[in-house]
Amino acid sequence: MPATPEHSDAITEAAAQWCMRLHAEDCSAQERAQFEQWLGEDPLHAQEYAAMAEIWTLSDQLPRPAPAPRVHLPQRRPALRSWAVAAAISAVALPLAAYTGWSAGWLPDAYQHETSQGALRHVVLGDGTRVELNLDSELSYTNFKDHRQVRLSRGEAFFEVTHDAQHPFVVKAAEGRIKVTGTRFNVWKYQDQVRVTLVEGSVLVSSINADPDGGFRLGPGMQARYKAGDYEPQLSQTYAGDNSLAWRDGKLILDNLPLADALPLINRYLEKPLVLGDDHSAHIRIGGMYDTTRIRNLVASLPKVLPIYLTQNNEGNTVLNSIPAQP
Repeated sequence: MPATPEHSDAITEAAAQWCMRLHAEDCSAQERAQFEQWLGEDPLHAQEYAAMAEIWTLSDQLPRPAPAPRVHLPQRRPALRSWAVAAAISAVALPLAAYTGWSAGWLPDAYQHETSQGALRHVVLGDGTRVELNLDSELSYTNFKDHRQVRLSRGEAFFEVTHDAQHPFVVKAAEGRIKVTGTRFNVWKYQDQVRVTLVEGSVLVSSINADPDGGFRLGPGMQARYKAGDYEPQLSQTYAGDNSLAWRDGKLILDNLPLADALPLINRYLEKPLVLGDDHSAHIRIGGMYDTTRIRNLVASLPKVLPIYLTQNNEGNTVLNSIPAQP
């Protein structure tokens, strides 16, 4: 049953209260346990809290003003409650702060949070950009005065960016930045690894710590790969049979890859990642086409098609162990 507006408002209010409480220095372990319980009661709780936490992070980027002088209220009005004073001040200060923040480029005037779980999703961002989200993906969109920004928290997304040369579109993933004005490209993220595939137009790929106007330019058919800690991405040219975008048809295609390269692509769809049990298993190759909604079936079938056997480690991960060759 869809949530009523009243129910949604209650969740939003609760998420805001939890966000403020968890960031307080005196937040207790008991309160954190109560928060975890609230978070697990309804998927909407986690979704709303994630959006609230993103807003909190944005507000943290604002410069802090100098402390305001203390104001002594007249004693002849004891009935005036402190919350009423705060509300009155906020009614004037918040719109002014929001306008000032927008004009200075500190605050966005639009925010959008999107996730996908068991199915691919098509979403349209506030600027008209079209995005396809792969399974278990999450992003947030904010519109600033001088640029548009997407934070890809996890998963994979294909972007068809609305062209605006004066208002660049920036995707942040792990410790890298992809900057465009209007183009079609794909961003894949797993843990701290990122792969950018350009289909049309051009993009600049750079470290998040580098010059925002610099970077390495990709042309159509090129890829850039990087991981956390890399100052420069690895650039390559895709070939005619490249399968990077097969996920848009619900497929994962492994083209005779060593397990060391295939596992990040497989693990993207698993709750518990597969791990390699030894150095030899990293070099065993795997190929084939798989349904992205049934990757668990692939894991179960691995010992039937590869010289490996499965075990579990203490953390509950499935371990791929190589079978020694017979003499």
